Amino acid sequence: MTRLDGRVERGNRTRQLVLRRTVEIASVEGLEALTVGRLATELELSKSGVFALFGSKQELQLATVREAARIFIERVIRPAGEVPAGVGRVWRLCELWLEYSRGRVFPGGCFFYGAMAEFDARTGPVHDAVVRAQRDWSAHVERTIEEARTAGEVRADTDVAQLAFELVALMETANALSVLHDEETAYRRARLGIARRLREAATGDAVPIPEVP
Repeated sequence: MTRLDGRVERGNRTRQLVLRRTVEIASVEGLEALTVGRLATELELSKSGVFALFGSKQELQLATVREAARIFIERVIRPAGEVPAGVGRVWRLCELWLEYSRGRVFPGGCFFYGAMAEFDARTGPVHDAVVRAQRDWSAHVERTIEEARTAGEVRADTDVAQLAFELVALMETANALSVLHDEETAYRRARLGIARRLREAATGDAVPIPEVP
């Protein structure tokens, strides 16, 4: 049993090592750039060992999407959830997302923005996984705004889905322009736009949105 547990632990460590590299590659070059041979060479592992961990290129891609989602939750979703429900939580969620992109948690910017562009017109399990990730994120933004409305900090007549769409659009545009031009001006413009929209939607009881320098 001890020997078996040791093998499982080593396998888990190797799997995490591989996934740390796959999310980096995929965020810059796309999920199609992932190959067992490349990973084995770069990480000095055997091809058979890497293949045994995932079984196919498709499973490697799916595991990479899941790993990227795990990292995103740790860096954006959970920290924002520590802020009390209300406009302050919505603002914090957006700020964390912009910092996740600006800080290049993934070298290519937002992992999922790139994956959506790569798989938007395709079909199959990887496309479906990317769709689920996008829908989960949009639903989370909507839910966070709805919680703020329930708390009395967002006007009752607010179109929650529309506001969420606009906030996500501002964040994704900032990510795309920053990656394309290798500059950060777009992040400030996004923060200004997000702050403006939240102030317009907020009630007098809402936590004030900080001024954007």
